Amino acid sequence: MRFKKSIRILAAGILSAFVLVVSGAAGNEAAVVEAAPGSMIVTAAISGKDVNVTASATSAPASDDGMLYLFAEPIYSDAITTNALASAPAGTNATFTTPLNANSADSRLYSKFIVAALQGGQYVPVNTGAYIVNPEAIADHTVGRTNAGKKGLLIDPAKLAGGELVDLGVKQAIYNIPISNILGPTTNASYPTVNYNYNGKTYQFNGLVVAEYDNIFKTLSDRGIAITAALLNNNDGRFPYMLHPLSRDGSACPYYAFNTAEPQGVETIAAAASFLAERYSNQGKGKVDNWIVGNEVTARVEWNYINIQDLNAYVNEYAEAYRLFYNGIKSRNANANVYICIDQQWDRNRREIGKYDSKDLIDSFNANIAAGGNIDWGLACHPMPLPLTWAPYWTTGAYYKNLVKHNVGSAYVTMENIEVLTDYMCRPELLAPNGQVRSIIASEVGYTSSQGEDMQAASFVHGYLQAENNQHIDAFILSRETDVAAEIGQGLAFGLTNVDGSPKLVYDFYKNIDTGNAAAYTEQAKAWMGISDWGQVITAR
Repeated sequence: MRFKKSIRILAAGILSAFVLVVSGAAGNEAAVVEAAPGSMIVTAAISGKDVNVTASATSAPASDDGMLYLFAEPIYSDAITTNALASAPAGTNATFTTPLNANSADSRLYSKFIVAALQGGQYVPVNTGAYIVNPEAIADHTVGRTNAGKKGLLIDPAKLAGGELVDLGVKQAIYNIPISNILGPTTNASYPTVNYNYNGKTYQFNGLVVAEYDNIFKTLSDRGIAITAALLNNNDGRFPYMLHPLSRDGSACPYYAFNTAEPQGVETIAAAASFLAERYSNQGKGKVDNWIVGNEVTARVEWNYINIQDLNAYVNEYAEAYRLFYNGIKSRNANANVYICIDQQWDRNRREIGKYDSKDLIDSFNANIAAGGNIDWGLACHPMPLPLTWAPYWTTGAYYKNLVKHNVGSAYVTMENIEVLTDYMCRPELLAPNGQVRSIIASEVGYTSSQGEDMQAASFVHGYLQAENNQHIDAFILSRETDVAAEIGQGLAFGLTNVDGSPKLVYDFYKNIDTGNAAAYTEQAKAWMGISDWGQVITAR
């Protein structure tokens, strides 16, 4: 590496003061300068073929020569390592313009813009780093979104060619893309390597794997189903540079933190984001409307492994990966939504290493993004029942009921109290740049049939009605289409059908819940739940 990223990690992220190594103005010697970032508010936005950077403060920064200077650093840089791009008089307001250089070796689409002043002969940053806030301004494959309804499903690709998805009336589908699976050349001669030129380099994508995604996404799109793709950082041993350096300690985990600390990782992430968003923007290969970066990143050890324990430092690394995907995706399809992903553990005040409360992570992520330039991030949540192995929440004992409350201090957020999450996202400081509530999707909700197929069906009806009656939830995606034997052994028989494909009772409830036949099924679910009115258990928003 050209620099040590541990400086910012030890400083617990952008919310703390940090030390920067900068080049001396008068010579080539290096000097260490203490900086208290945030003395100027800096915004970077695309305008035509340029980037306009504005800086403002209540008082003008001190400056040896009466000037401010603009630098465009790589996202992984903790130092001023580049030459100044532009200058402006030091005042309470300053404006800089520099070429964007889109899709070239000198592209600044992913740059961290630093404004600095000469103080004591050294460049001293006056902001923590600003990222482009409107990558959609250069989107060249923008297509309309599919908005058929909220009812979604984790699909079984083995059933794709059949008529089950159409029979079920699926409106939303989710599918995983482990990024390393698509990287590298193809060994199957029937599916040639896909060469993709991006930012002055050629990247190779596996033609066989890409063809599988082409088939899945095109089939779903042709059936009018909105698609959500989860972008995951798996480790198959072939591409170690995709793993963050602090994820390479030998820990065996399903997924790891993306590498935002080294050039090869950053450049490959950006290229993969651009490639996927371009290919699946209705270019004859299907259309993906929603992209999720990672899986349940609140569970660091299990699903986004990196050896960082401090919440803000951890969130900073994730936020940098998120921005890479966000800029790459939105610069291709302006209408695509890009989400962070949390689990159902809301405010447990957990002390165990490697786990963060969803509420705390949302707050830290939002502060991080706001400091670097607010963008339209969305929230994908997993409001699974508590416990996971028990579908009929209304039959649980006092212990579990005490963990699921209808207030912001609830330990967990499930579909029973999903309004806790959506109410929280209505807070002014969490709103999107346009002043609206951010897009929220329930991207994984599973109800087991272990307590009986009737209990699974009733739980599904309740969860779906909660989503349907909450204006802030854009999708309710059930896990899953078909039972998986390994999950059944854990008490998680989530499927609409059994392993052999035979339908469970919940199949017809799912099929009819958003049709003119829904009343018969909702009435039956009420009877099983022992309630006389849905108002007793539905919290409309």
